[in-house]
Amino acid sequence: MCGIAGIFHLDTPKPVDPARVRTMIDAIAHRGPDGEGIWTAPGVGLGHRRLSIIDLAGGDQPMMSADGRLVVVFNGEIYNYRELRVDLERWGAEFRTHSDTEVILHGWRRWGADCLDRFTGMFAFALFDAEQQSLFLARDRLGVKPLFYTELSDGAVLFGSELKALLAHPRLRRAPDLSAVEDFLGLGYVPDDACMVAGVKKLPAGHHLTLRRRHPLPQPRRWWDVVFTADAKGSVRDLEVQLADHMRRAVRSRMVADVPLGAFLSGGVDSSSVVALMAEASRTAVETCSIGFDVPDLDETAHARLVAERFATHHREWIVSPDDFGLIDTLVGAFDEPFADASALPTYRVCELAREKVTVALSGDGADEALAGYRRHRFFVAENRARALFSTQMRERVFGALGRAYPKADWAPRPLRAKTTFQALARSPEEAYARAMGFTSPEMRARLFTPEAMQALGGHRAEARIEQAMREAPAADWLGRAQYADLKIWLPGDILTKVDRTSMAVGLEAREPLLDHGLVQFQASLPMAMRLRGGQGKWLMKHAMRSYLPEEILHRTKMGFVTPIAQWFRGPLAGEAERIARGAALAATGWFRPDELARVAHEHRSGRSDHGRLLWQLLMLDKSLTRLFGV
Repeated sequence: MCGIAGIFHLDTPKPVDPARVRTMIDAIAHRGPDGEGIWTAPGVGLGHRRLSIIDLAGGDQPMMSADGRLVVVFNGEIYNYRELRVDLERWGAEFRTHSDTEVILHGWRRWGADCLDRFTGMFAFALFDAEQQSLFLARDRLGVKPLFYTELSDGAVLFGSELKALLAHPRLRRAPDLSAVEDFLGLGYVPDDACMVAGVKKLPAGHHLTLRRRHPLPQPRRWWDVVFTADAKGSVRDLEVQLADHMRRAVRSRMVADVPLGAFLSGGVDSSSVVALMAEASRTAVETCSIGFDVPDLDETAHARLVAERFATHHREWIVSPDDFGLIDTLVGAFDEPFADASALPTYRVCELAREKVTVALSGDGADEALAGYRRHRFFVAENRARALFSTQMRERVFGALGRAYPKADWAPRPLRAKTTFQALARSPEEAYARAMGFTSPEMRARLFTPEAMQALGGHRAEARIEQAMREAPAADWLGRAQYADLKIWLPGDILTKVDRTSMAVGLEAREPLLDHGLVQFQASLPMAMRLRGGQGKWLMKHAMRSYLPEEILHRTKMGFVTPIAQWFRGPLAGEAERIARGAALAATGWFRPDELARVAHEHRSGRSDHGRLLWQLLMLDKSLTRLFGV
């Protein structure tokens, strides 16, 4: 795992100052504390920060081919590099190292851009081809590893693993993009097709981009997609065996490392499954760690401890408390763009805890998206059954009226909060699901924004990309369409961004075996009833893991990595809510109404409404704007 950055001149191959490249990689030094490297040639400069994982002695970067034609900088891991190396050696390639990086060089020489189809792993890399005078940028299938890029006014293209690498270049103009603020408020993160800094882009997951001398900056090209075919054949037992085999291979392939390795263990079925399969493959005790909370209803450490005892792991725990709120400035610095998922705080802590013992940690991320494990999936399927009973006109008239008339009751037990359900039934499936994936409603955003900001947005809506993804999804059923949107938007924008930034901030490599692309595609081929049955998500996975995990782990209510921010803003963090009410950087932008900011803070402190998530979101936006633009 590493950090990469560089410069490529599209027009005249001007000299690249190595000091500029060094400044860019110094900004992401946390991603690679074990070493650095810089290479420049006319019109191109590549930089690398290394976290040594494989071939500790021989994997230094930038890495050049023996004939000097190719140079690569690479962030990630190619898990099947050994098998590819054998194939390439038969073809005639001569290797000088034992690293997976060199497989990229020889793979490009043999297959060109088609080498990506052969790589199993997480990666973002830049490869300069002197013969073609081109720079090839690529990102892994599901977006585990990030890659930012932008074009400057002089025709130079900058790229880097994090936004801060680009911001380190003195010629990058910092101007905020209001549409990205709308996206952040609507979704809780800035998605991959947007950036808070105007003009900066993110290479989408499963895409590559080829920069050529004397050619304009092109659009990225998709090289991989997931298809929800729902056409897998076989008995439940046959599919269980196949799923378990896929999971087993994925976990074992991600246990290859020349440094200490462990796992995050929340006590949920996903991380518990990963730990179970690691224990099965390991001759020594697996290192595991968990995060708990000082709010009993949100604490999962007892379940994690149960799994740790079952598989005799070396287990450690950390309890997150309001004192950990001091991490917010650290998180803002780690993410660059505002990030409202408050589970970033405990994720950072669990990464810190893991790094005390290991350099690589396996996580359970990915199963909820691929196997319909979120509560919103269950609700969505149930709502669609209800939609099928009524015409569109009838739904809009009846449920629309009920949604407007029914009181909003955040304080009530969940079954009594019918207003949201009525409103969802009045909408199309994609509109309803886009809202379910959202963070702050369009109505609330309209209240927070000034009329001038709303006019400047010109109708741009955060949810529109989700609706479009669902309409265009290669899926055989509506659940598959929803999962496709999860995998394309939510997963890279929220989940994988969170894990990448928090793990890299402490020099830890996080690996996600449940996002193995072969496993994901197999899961997408399962009939809907194998993904979601009887109101239970991840149905087949839970059946497949029965011989490994106890019933109380397999079938307990999903809790998720929840942070008790609502309680914190009414207690030890009430002062921060008051600061938001006074506006700070948010009011200075001219985008937000100070009276509405104050109202949100007051309603939460008084207990009239639960605005904990919104307050956290506004606080993160306030601090990010100050850090990025000096607002």
